[in-house]
Amino acid sequence: MMGDNNEHVITYWVLWETFHSPLLVGFELVSHWLPFLLFSVYFGSLAERFDCRKLIQVAQCLFMFVSLSWGVLFLTGTLQVWEACILLVMHGMAGALWGPAEQLMLHDFVDRKDLVSAVRLNATFRNLGLLFGPVVGSALLLGLGPAAGIFVNALIYLPMTILMIRTPFSGHSKDESALPRRARVTLADSIRVLRGIRANHTLVSMIVLAGLTAVTVGASLQVSMPTFATELANGNSGLGYGLLLFANGIGGVVGGFLLEATGILKPSIRSAVISTMLFAIAVLVFALTQLYAVAVIALLIAGVAALASMSVGQSIVQLEAPAGERGRIYGVYGMFASGLRTGGGVTLGLLGASVGIPGAVAWCAVALGVGTVAVGIYARMGRRDRDPV
Repeated sequence: MMGDNNEHVITYWVLWETFHSPLLVGFELVSHWLPFLLFSVYFGSLAERFDCRKLIQVAQCLFMFVSLSWGVLFLTGTLQVWEACILLVMHGMAGALWGPAEQLMLHDFVDRKDLVSAVRLNATFRNLGLLFGPVVGSALLLGLGPAAGIFVNALIYLPMTILMIRTPFSGHSKDESALPRRARVTLADSIRVLRGIRANHTLVSMIVLAGLTAVTVGASLQVSMPTFATELANGNSGLGYGLLLFANGIGGVVGGFLLEATGILKPSIRSAVISTMLFAIAVLVFALTQLYAVAVIALLIAGVAALASMSVGQSIVQLEAPAGERGRIYGVYGMFASGLRTGGGVTLGLLGASVGIPGAVAWCAVALGVGTVAVGIYARMGRRDRDPV
């Protein structure tokens, strides 16, 4: 995740300095999340059929290829818009390919009783990568320059690639016999999973909850942070911006370790609903406050709640999904949780044009809260037939 974010820091800066194109800035967001929306289910089906180690290695090699390609274009001064667009899409595809395979590996690493901890710790360290990515990326950019910095960034993907050579786990070693052996995997076959899970209120609830978070607050909070920093930091917007980002990131990291150490959060629909509601309330307070200290505290709480909501949702999906379709079902979850962030930018833009960025974030938080209540009611209806977890 740090390598992923380092690349964003370096390339987004170079692209703006080179082209000064607002359209390209918009494409940067779309190209990152649209592959999750279009291909997560299909990549999930690949993860359940093939060796997840190989899929992760393919994704890591694609990340490295993209970084090296950026470096060559920066070094030679030949970067053009169409080349940038292709590399941005390839980077998004690598992230979408990696996700389902990574989650199936978690299921293989630990027993069922420890799966919740594995998901939570994995999410915590992903947040750690997100937290340090901008710092390391900025250091590479300022210390080495964009070309050398992006070349060095390619090396960050090597440890995971090498680990996949050494680990004995394939993502399927515990339930190899349960895997279907179809001759090939098609997009139509993946879409069938969407119809197949309709009767499972637990899975549908977690998937819809993740999608609601993505399309409302998921992508809007980070991209709107410069606006809040300008309004709250009393003229010191640069430092204020960094502290707001750090508060949100460190909340997820510290929250993950605290939740793991205490074990107070169980994988239940109630936990998912409560943590998501707390996230919505914290974001609403952040959007409405005029006090910088209150904004920082709200972001800390939002970081903890977001980590809790995501880890519980992922755990329930992992536990509920049958072995033969776990990859595709997690792909559906990824399609909603990550892919719908593509629409989050549209939501923020349309609302922001009408009521301003702070008002737009506030309304998004309200929408998330109302939707969370609806999901809780829907899930409760499904419990008449079966216990969720």
